[in-house]
Amino acid sequence: MNVSFIGLGIMGSRMANNLLKHDGIILTVFNRSPEAAAHLEKVGAKAADSARDAVAEADVVFTMLSAPEVVEKVAFGDGGFVDAMSKGALWVNCSTVNPSYTRECDERSRGRGLRFLDAPVAGTKMPAEMGELTFLLGGESSDIDQVRPLLDHMGQKILHVGPAGQGSAFKMLVNALLAQSMLVYCETALLGEKLGFSRDFLMDTLPNLPVTAPFLKGKAALIKEGDYETQFPLELMLKDLHLLDVTAYEQKQPLFLAGLAKSVYGQANRAGHGRDDFSSVFEYLAKPGQALGEGRAAVPDRSA
Repeated sequence: MNVSFIGLGIMGSRMANNLLKHDGIILTVFNRSPEAAAHLEKVGAKAADSARDAVAEADVVFTMLSAPEVVEKVAFGDGGFVDAMSKGALWVNCSTVNPSYTRECDERSRGRGLRFLDAPVAGTKMPAEMGELTFLLGGESSDIDQVRPLLDHMGQKILHVGPAGQGSAFKMLVNALLAQSMLVYCETALLGEKLGFSRDFLMDTLPNLPVTAPFLKGKAALIKEGDYETQFPLELMLKDLHLLDVTAYEQKQPLFLAGLAKSVYGQANRAGHGRDDFSSVFEYLAKPGQALGEGRAAVPDRSA
């Protein structure tokens, strides 16, 4: 099977590396920054000079890109790869985009004689590296069956939630909980410090309570050490909250608390935390009056 992977960032590079462990494929990779493909080329992948070249002979094309506008440019813009795919080939989009745009991608792909799967993932850098992601799939069961062996090399769970668009819809729900749970935890812990409890005590105790989201156990250990190495960039969490906002508007469903969360992450982004892990919102909330960009490079505001 000829497989292509486009988008080799924090997640995509690790997912593609796990695909190389599959004996039955020939993997071609492409990234807009060619340096990102160098390691994969050394361990057996073929590096293409363009997205179109990457998909020319592909049976399956995976994409892991940062935002809808990037998917639009790389897939459908000038030099976009969709028109270079063979009829009947399968595009598996693992990028986190809004459901309405996903359904548009599905319609446009099928209009060109292609097949499409909506396949965002739950998990961050370490699960991607360990092949322990959860795939949230929208699309035809027969298409899922074709790529299941490939998904099994990158993830530990496959959740088929409906037709194309429903994978992205479910990812909106997952990230809504993720973003807000982090804020609730950070605010609670910071208040606990003001009430006289040590940070070590709070970070060791609060995550083990039944009312605390399980993922916060790992995050609390890193917050305690002041370690905000990027697992899931705060600027991408802000992007996902914006997509959640767009989706809620389209569905005429108000999201009051998620809107507040978007505002907080937007301010943390303006304060320079955009390329840190999203848990760095703890540091921002500890110093809410910090000057824009103080002590670090400013990151463009993506809250609009």
